[in-house]
Amino acid sequence: MPTTTEPRNFVTTFADTTFTPPELIRNFCIIAHIDHGKSTLADRMLQLTGVVEERAMRAQYLDRMDIERERGITIKAQNVRLPWQVDGQDHVLHLIDTPGHVDFTYEVSRALEACEGAILLVDAAQGIEAQTLANLYLALDKDLHIIPVLNKIDLPAADPDKYAAELANIIGCDPGDVLRVSAKTGQGVKELLDEAVRQIPPPQGDPDAPARAMIFDSVYDTYRGVVTYIRVVDGKITPRERIRMMSTGATHELLEVGIISPEPKPCAGLGVGEVGYLITGVKDVRQSRVGDTVTRERHGAKVPLTGYREPKPMVFSGLYPLDGSDYPELREALEKLQLNDAALTFEPETSVALGFGFRCGFLGLLHLEITRDRLEREFGLDLISTAPNVVYRVVLEDGSEHVVTNPSDWPGGFKISEVHEPLSKVTVIAPAEFIGAIMELCQSKRGQLLGMDYLSEDRVELRYHLPLAEIIFDFFDSLKSRTRGYASLDYEEAGTQVADLVKVDILLQGEPVDAFSAIVHKDAAYGYGNKMASRLRELIPRQQFEVPIQAAIGARIIARETIRAMRKDVLAKCYGGDISRKRKLLEKQKEGKKRMKTVGRVEVPQEAFVAALSTSEPGDKGGKGKK
Repeated sequence: MPTTTEPRNFVTTFADTTFTPPELIRNFCIIAHIDHGKSTLADRMLQLTGVVEERAMRAQYLDRMDIERERGITIKAQNVRLPWQVDGQDHVLHLIDTPGHVDFTYEVSRALEACEGAILLVDAAQGIEAQTLANLYLALDKDLHIIPVLNKIDLPAADPDKYAAELANIIGCDPGDVLRVSAKTGQGVKELLDEAVRQIPPPQGDPDAPARAMIFDSVYDTYRGVVTYIRVVDGKITPRERIRMMSTGATHELLEVGIISPEPKPCAGLGVGEVGYLITGVKDVRQSRVGDTVTRERHGAKVPLTGYREPKPMVFSGLYPLDGSDYPELREALEKLQLNDAALTFEPETSVALGFGFRCGFLGLLHLEITRDRLEREFGLDLISTAPNVVYRVVLEDGSEHVVTNPSDWPGGFKISEVHEPLSKVTVIAPAEFIGAIMELCQSKRGQLLGMDYLSEDRVELRYHLPLAEIIFDFFDSLKSRTRGYASLDYEEAGTQVADLVKVDILLQGEPVDAFSAIVHKDAAYGYGNKMASRLRELIPRQQFEVPIQAAIGARIIARETIRAMRKDVLAKCYGGDISRKRKLLEKQKEGKKRMKTVGRVEVPQEAFVAALSTSEPGDKGGKGKK
């Protein structure tokens, strides 16, 4: 194992003078299910290679955002350059730590494009989970060399032999080839780095060809503008030369080229197979697209690299500023966030109830939650998000088609022939004892069983077709509660299917409020209408007049609640006397309330919108476990 000082001098030598020969470079990433120890393993690698001093070391060092550290999850893939010595030969390792959650699969797929190998990490106490398989298939699809590794072998509940056999069976290797490490104690990590150098092939590329580099990530810096992260495929990139973005045609002068080790360090340039960053001083976030090819302006490449497949949003939700004057700030914040999160899409929309905002596309509910959280923290915005929904294709009887991303786009007043809803292929891995509970849950969500396989004697994989709209709300919570937290879930797109769907409108005093409308299955319409009407009755304050809250499908009312009027005691000064005088005062009050009802509008406070549109039931924090 190298000493702390030796590799640091070695990095400086490489960074400041010469380009690293491609045969000495190894590009790899760590892929795994959530909480299987990716970031902890990356910490041990940072310590072993000496790029982080002991006094500066902290847990989950590569998780830079506050929200990542608070939630204990990785959201952004982070790359770092590490020096390592094997058999007396100095090598450069480019490590990418990737997220584990299904909503950030696009981050993983982009990271895999910048690598030749992947460390597949599996918890020795839990075994293979759904996202383990999903990430493995992504890596195999990119033709990466896989190094299977069992982590957490120091745990009392660990069963390395059992899960090594399970892993070997899926990958098609010998159980003895599965490496065993403990990221917490550092046991076996040195041997893992040695194997990474021996097994992972070096990057291929032509150092004498015109420069071509792939943009795999970018971030906006308030002081320096757009910082672009690249992987050089051919040629070399050096500072103070003019570069061209091949998709936009924009040209810039390179102010700085550098490496991440793990803090940014300027260098003399990047050669074939190297990963680093570029700074051009550009402030326009639209000029640095993820997946674009960077080349030189003079004698540049003619053919761009293939780039990345555009991510398809799975879930849509409207984001509106609480204060309407914050609309321009929200647009600017979304543009800057999109630079750092290529899976985020948005377009302007308006709502009668909420004003001007944006219709945003996300890869899942966690992605939505994280994006909203980042907008509020990093840009100081106060936001309302509408209820999440998916994209529907509505075919009318005259043959015309409508794409519906928002309940307000639903074609009202027309005869609908059929509605197509997005379908997803769901993979659930769980102990065999929970098969009945999982099947019951999937059937209640209109699921169709595709197949079932036993990974080992006591672990089973179930595959279902489920409507995407049924998964995005509380499916994962219900699955965890029914399986005592042992089940893992992964899902992917699987086309569309025809379904019996209707639009449920919520009416306040006879007027529809577009923010509360939803598209649901016909069988669930009554339940949704009842739930929203009773929830709004608790949230909307009493008015001077009686307010009916109704749920309707077209012209048919399916549920109703009433907010009673505030009562003023008009008889307070009326002591004794003729009853007709009291009756006259009450009638006069009734007429006044009726007149007020026709003139006045129902006041719905912003807090009511926020509470009604949140996915959880008010006061239902622990109720999910009782189902």
